[in-house]
Amino acid sequence: MMHKRPAPVLIAVGALAALVLVFGGAACKKAEAPAAGEKAAPVKEDSNLTEGVNDIAGTVKSALGKYFYVSQMPGYDIVAAGPIEGGDASALMGKDIRAKVVFNREFPGFLVAQSIDIKESETQYRSVFTSAEAAPPADVFAQKSRADYPALTITAITKSADWEGKGKGKVRGKLVAGTDGQAISVLNDENKEIGKVIIDSISEYANYYVKKLRLFDTYWFYLDIKDSVPANQRAKNKEMFHAAVAFTGLY
Repeated sequence: MMHKRPAPVLIAVGALAALVLVFGGAACKKAEAPAAGEKAAPVKEDSNLTEGVNDIAGTVKSALGKYFYVSQMPGYDIVAAGPIEGGDASALMGKDIRAKVVFNREFPGFLVAQSIDIKESETQYRSVFTSAEAAPPADVFAQKSRADYPALTITAITKSADWEGKGKGKVRGKLVAGTDGQAISVLNDENKEIGKVIIDSISEYANYYVKKLRLFDTYWFYLDIKDSVPANQRAKNKEMFHAAVAFTGLY
């Protein structure tokens, strides 16, 4: 009995489906990758970073103040602690650069720039920053500091004990307008507002992460807790207490 050969069209369709499965799976994995700098980043085998000074190169994709990161170094934030030609790190946005950076295992996922050159042509670079600094600036939030900020369980704006005396803590929410500047709308597990935290100050590093997390509706705010709003004034604007924001992140 003779067997019919598969039609050429069916063979082509089958091959195309296989390609879609392979490349589609790869695309999904890429989409699930964490935001740059958000996870603790130990030195990876493919990073080629060693303790001390390293040479890196890449395209600057986000910057604020003295902080920036390059697309070719996902998971690492870079600081230029000093004036950069043209202003601050925002002057590097979209530029191809090469840099000498200091890596310190005490601050995984963080690099201190000692020199930055902007690429002007295939063979020419222009120096825009030099520094002998090797230590991270004071407002950098180290990964190990996360443990000092336990999640606050806030049940109601009247329950002062949920935050008073805690000193430090983190809440999940989003930035909103307050009665005098910015505030944090604190959300419960059902994404309903419990109350607001008045932001007295926010570190440059925390603001840098606010910019990096712009595609997310909510995230965690790491707070140095200050004075409570008087109990008889809380109901009006649902504001509970004052705080300084030390860091923002996805966890």
